[in-house]
Amino acid sequence: MSKIHPGQHIHLVGIGGAGLSAIARILLGQGYTVSGSDRSTNTLTDALARDGATIHQGHDASYIEGADALIITSAVQTDHVEVAAARQRNIPVYKRQDIIADLMEGKKVIAVAGTHGKTTTTSMVVHILRECGADPSYIVGGIMGNTGTNAGVGTGEYFVIEADEYDNMFHGLRPNAIILTSVEYDHPDFFKTEAEMIASFEHFIDLIDNPDGLVICADDPIARTIAEKRRCATYGLSDGVVLQGRDVQTDEQGFTIFNAVLAPEIHLKGNRVRLPVPGLHNVRNALGALFVAPFVAERSIEDCGAAALETFKPAGRRFDLRGEVDQIAVIDDYAHHPTAIRVTLEAARQRYPDRQIWAVWQPHTFSRTQALIDDYRNAFDAADHVLVTDIYAAREQPVPGVTSAAVVAGMKHPDARHTPTFDDTLTALREGVKSPAAIIIMSAGDAPQIGIDYLNELSKEKGLKAKS
Repeated sequence: MSKIHPGQHIHLVGIGGAGLSAIARILLGQGYTVSGSDRSTNTLTDALARDGATIHQGHDASYIEGADALIITSAVQTDHVEVAAARQRNIPVYKRQDIIADLMEGKKVIAVAGTHGKTTTTSMVVHILRECGADPSYIVGGIMGNTGTNAGVGTGEYFVIEADEYDNMFHGLRPNAIILTSVEYDHPDFFKTEAEMIASFEHFIDLIDNPDGLVICADDPIARTIAEKRRCATYGLSDGVVLQGRDVQTDEQGFTIFNAVLAPEIHLKGNRVRLPVPGLHNVRNALGALFVAPFVAERSIEDCGAAALETFKPAGRRFDLRGEVDQIAVIDDYAHHPTAIRVTLEAARQRYPDRQIWAVWQPHTFSRTQALIDDYRNAFDAADHVLVTDIYAAREQPVPGVTSAAVVAGMKHPDARHTPTFDDTLTALREGVKSPAAIIIMSAGDAPQIGIDYLNELSKEKGLKAKS
């Protein structure tokens, strides 16, 4: 029985975040009255306000007036003023996993899970289905380049969702199909051990109601181990998979080109896929997404999926070109895990082989920095220069001894520096960057502002307008 129903008034505490803003957009599209609060507004809340949501800046008990239910982020505590007021009035309070299945009732759910690659793969799946005429509903953990939003209500039978493992949100899903991109230890503030995290992923996978709907990237060691214990299809660059990427190259326009080969040796029509984003990790993401084309009646991978990928645009902060002035490119990326940093910098090297690569990294949370510190110290080999800002605390308090300076001190990189503030980082960029160059700003926090400020200064200095 559904916990919420169209026509009700739903109030979301933390509506400015990626997760709840997407749910708010789905609620609006399904006929709910939507209000929400957050400590500050942003582009996501501004867009929701334009589309009919009532947005409150800050938090107050009065904001829940008239609400039939509250949905809260994982970061909200039980003594939060709006949560306390709701419970005093017997208004139900739900986390995302409590109500997410209600939003997808009657739809075929395609869920994309994994430590890395899930936002891009989800975006690719949505784009392929839209280009194939399926018009899916969707929730993505970033702003899709092709739609300009992070969620939408479609008229078709599919609901595509980025299945977030944090706080076990994905345990609330009832998927008909799952794409598993990777499993690597992360979120140490929630998963206390790697074994606990793996068990959470395995529980999620066991929720699938279609034994033919599980698709797993066999290039990832832990995901491959999970695949070996279950009936599934596999993809990747390694041998022995159902859908394999081969002969990866980069053309003069920066497109990544590869052969997508179905076992046993059944080549796709045209034999090649052109992907407008760099990196072997994105080839893997594309291979995972290509599996959705057969879900669309009478459509095949070659005449639907591959053609759609050529017009794919990455989600915001996923190798997102902020702008370029005088052959100095500034790119935003969400990379904040050591593996994500490594593959992002390798992709930058692929895309800009003749340029100096500057890595600007804002560590995200003290717990993650502490748990993965040795891996971080070895993640920057593909960069020529590395600038590390102070840690973005997010929901956490500082941990004694866990600092960006300590991370940098243990690096063997020939040019890795601790630039604590944004001003310090801008100064280092002003003094050090020479054209041609690519600056990759890797952050799940607020460090993209560094790129905005640097491009503005560079544009004024050169008297040029930034290209994007």
